[in-house]
Amino acid sequence: MDYSTEAISETLRVVNPAYRRLDAQLRSATGKLNRLFAQFGAMNLDATIEPEQVEPFLQKKAVLQEVIDPLQNEVQTAKASRKATPKHITMNELPEAERFKQLGTQSKHLVDTLKMIAYRAETTMAHSLREHLSHPDEARSLLQALYRTEADILPDPEAGTLTVRLHHLANASSDAAIQKLCGELNETETLFPRTNLRLIVKLGSS
Repeated sequence: MDYSTEAISETLRVVNPAYRRLDAQLRSATGKLNRLFAQFGAMNLDATIEPEQVEPFLQKKAVLQEVIDPLQNEVQTAKASRKATPKHITMNELPEAERFKQLGTQSKHLVDTLKMIAYRAETTMAHSLREHLSHPDEARSLLQALYRTEADILPDPEAGTLTVRLHHLANASSDAAIQKLCGELNETETLFPRTNLRLIVKLGSS
């Protein structure tokens, strides 16, 4: 992977930053307003209707109303501004300071290709392994456990081989299935890339 960047097509449509800011402003103001409405609605006069009881109650309601009124105006203004602002624009319509590039795609395509090759190889091995398991649906999990185990790599230029000696797994049944898979892999007589060494996969010291 690398950190190169590439220019993005000027005709690509993206979310308008101005719309995003207005939307965030509107959501924030609406949330505050709803909390104030809830607070306003929860205020009840439970005391007797006497001046010393009613006046403080009305004063609290008035103070809260003074906060609610400008916030309502702010919400309405934000709604109107958001409605008048296009949600999506093309790249060439973005302000210069807000334009961006995308990460390079060449290395990503290469990595994706390698992942697909690895997936297909694993699928083929899992298909073969299922024939030797009492629970065929565990084939992939067994392979993934195998990938995480340690192994010894033993090149032998004179014999023309490269042996990968796998360590034993958790139980004998898994070992037996992997042993049979090793036999099938060895029958392919695969040469290790860029060498003349035939790849041999074996389990333990057998």
